[in-house]
Amino acid sequence: MSDNLITSLPEVPYATPDLSSPREHLVRAAPNLWRVVDRSHRVIGHLRLRPDPLGMRYRAERLHLATGSFQLVGDFWRADDAVSALRNG
Repeated sequence: MSDNLITSLPEVPYATPDLSSPREHLVRAAPNLWRVVDRSHRVIGHLRLRPDPLGMRYRAERLHLATGSFQLVGDFWRADDAVSALRNG
């Protein structure tokens, strides 16, 4: 018998959300985080999947390089809405 205890479960990556627009695509950055990349291969922001009591939410974020932290753009019920906020914001 082993004395090792498992204190946390491994994080299972979520399926990459489908986008209806061909203008951007998603590149996985973490189990629940994707870079939003435009046609010129420029990262326009990040899409984070987060649980909510009413269902899964899509969080649009931008990386602030000076502080190394993410800045919230908004929380959305649809991935397309979050990407649109990054595109137009």
